[in-house]
Amino acid sequence: MKLSGGAKISIFVVLLLVIDQVIKFAVKLNMTLGESIPVFGDWFQICFVENNGMAFGMQFGGMVGKILLTLFRVILIGFIIYYINKVLLKKSDTPTGVIVGVSLVLVGAIGNVIDCLFYGQIFSASSYLMVAELFPSGGGYAPLLMGKVVDMFYFPIIDTVLPEWVPIWGGEEFVFFRPVFNFADSCISVAVIYMLLFQRKFFAKEF
Repeated sequence: MKLSGGAKISIFVVLLLVIDQVIKFAVKLNMTLGESIPVFGDWFQICFVENNGMAFGMQFGGMVGKILLTLFRVILIGFIIYYINKVLLKKSDTPTGVIVGVSLVLVGAIGNVIDCLFYGQIFSASSYLMVAELFPSGGGYAPLLMGKVVDMFYFPIIDTVLPEWVPIWGGEEFVFFRPVFNFADSCISVAVIYMLLFQRKFFAKEF
């Protein structure tokens, strides 16, 4: 049986979402908050952190901002699904790379929304001393929409102290790349970089 384009994209998105959630569950249920596991020396680590806001650990406007951000993501997910099904898949000349790229953005949005929507309901709170529990008897650590996003990939490729002669920042610690991110974030980043580099003509024609 030959699968339609929509079915193939659905399988692709679901597969990547499963990978994202398996990684997050493994980290949440086996690591304490702030725990770090070296993978390749010091420059690639699995470092468990949680954030209340945007990708790469950025914050956005406290509790109200978090709710607005989550709702915005839900609306964005609906728009992307509509755009893939009603625009990209309907056009015979849509490059496969564009469909895959937009689908990766969809994976990233859904992956982090799942954390915000449900993690506060199904997990106990992670701490620097205790690993979280799945479906705790006393209930989860936060209401619906208020769960924290689980991040774990950390690449401090450069970790040094700037020379004293450097203006303003001399003598201070410098880390590149400092943000900690997750698989969903990386899907978005890869998709955006790919489409900016290789699919600009398609979007310029569209818009």
